[in-house]
Amino acid sequence: MTQLKCDLLIVGAGPAGMSAAIEARAAGLDVVVADEGEGPGGQIYRDAAQSPLADVRVLGDDYLAGRTLIERFNGSGAKHLARCVVWQIAFENREVIAMLTRRPHDGHGGTLEVAARAVLVATGAQERPWPVRGWTLPGVMGVGAAQTLLKSSGLAPSQDAVLAGSGPLLWLFASQLLNAGRRVRAIIDTTPRGAWHAALPHALPALAGADYLLKGLRMMRAVKRAGTPVHRGASALSIEGDARAERVRFVDASGVQHVIDTPLVLLHQGVIPSTQLPRSLGCEHAWDASSACWRPRTDARGRSSVERVWIAGDGAGIGGAKAAAHAGALAALDIARELGALDAPSRDARSRPLLRAMKRHLAVRPLLDALYTPPASLRRPDDDVTVCRCEEISAGEIRRIAALGCQGPNQMKAFSRCGMGPCQGRWCGTTVGELIAQVQERSVGDVGYYRIRAPIKPVTVDEIAESIALDDGFTRGEFPS
Repeated sequence: MTQLKCDLLIVGAGPAGMSAAIEARAAGLDVVVADEGEGPGGQIYRDAAQSPLADVRVLGDDYLAGRTLIERFNGSGAKHLARCVVWQIAFENREVIAMLTRRPHDGHGGTLEVAARAVLVATGAQERPWPVRGWTLPGVMGVGAAQTLLKSSGLAPSQDAVLAGSGPLLWLFASQLLNAGRRVRAIIDTTPRGAWHAALPHALPALAGADYLLKGLRMMRAVKRAGTPVHRGASALSIEGDARAERVRFVDASGVQHVIDTPLVLLHQGVIPSTQLPRSLGCEHAWDASSACWRPRTDARGRSSVERVWIAGDGAGIGGAKAAAHAGALAALDIARELGALDAPSRDARSRPLLRAMKRHLAVRPLLDALYTPPASLRRPDDDVTVCRCEEISAGEIRRIAALGCQGPNQMKAFSRCGMGPCQGRWCGTTVGELIAQVQERSVGDVGYYRIRAPIKPVTVDEIAESIALDDGFTRGEFPS
């Protein structure tokens, strides 16, 4: 197996990963960045350097701002391994050993081993699973997935699209579609009527991040000016159709039932940290009740509970692109200190402005969590709703097994195969834990989560067997084609 050595391996080339690479290179570390995307940027800045819609400002100024960070990253001297899936990380002789499989355009992949002195996990967030009736029908997808198509290929959904759910991304994507000259058939907002009352105690501290609040208000006003119907306080949402989505049914805040005919429903209930990789490394996680999700235990600099492992960005807790960039830089400075490239006074001096900036960008998070974290009624579906899409396990089956005394998701996996499909629990793990907790009247933190084993993401035996040869491209920070 071909092996590449470096000081620091960064998994993920989003804002946190790119900022960390820039800071680590400035400290003199040899850095390798592995990412599944075609180019750097992550989800938030996906294809910002060459998106067909970037120059016409369809996606907004925040998206365009990613170009500057991408340019700095490209000029940093870090080795960027594009289209690479990190499917295993282990520890050997005080080194971090990672297995990476490349997914090229021609279908012929291969595996490379990277040995590093430290690893920074910057894998970002994923959309929160929202199991509702009909969510497995063709014609139903996540708002985040639809936005990815818009960024990478300039593909916008049809005028008949209905956006359903809650959270800032719902309004951002609606405004981006309007910028692209599209209409939105309707927005079904599931934010509970009492959410603003619950969020009020956090309003004053959130003023430190007033620019975020003003941005959200501008997006909502744009939707209102466009005449898009908005149904607030919606509940009892279901998607209906024989072979594909044909209509969406829901009850509005006044108790009136509505039916909207549509071939495309885009769902969203916020985002949660992507925890598969740090869990596979044994990093401690805790259930965050305020945002109803799992997050790894880290200190202010991203240091995890496992030696030589740091976690930064939305994968450590949702904070947005700018906060993620500062968190990545902070983690890189701490890693440089740990590896002897910086002394403690230098690290601390460089960290202070980053800590201040990150505090400002995170000031709005408690208010957003109180406002947009979906209530338990939206997170715990009815018995006939499919929870595990891969193995087609319903919420009722999970509740039935939980009532027999099943103690947690891992035992549930043995009884039902729930979590054993291609997604490896990413789309059912949180819901399974909540359903067990509901039936057994326990806390979700006590119920726990799946144990994650390699391969962290599906790879073929052929890809593992084929070794990637290093060439001179690596000396220039390029991945061989």
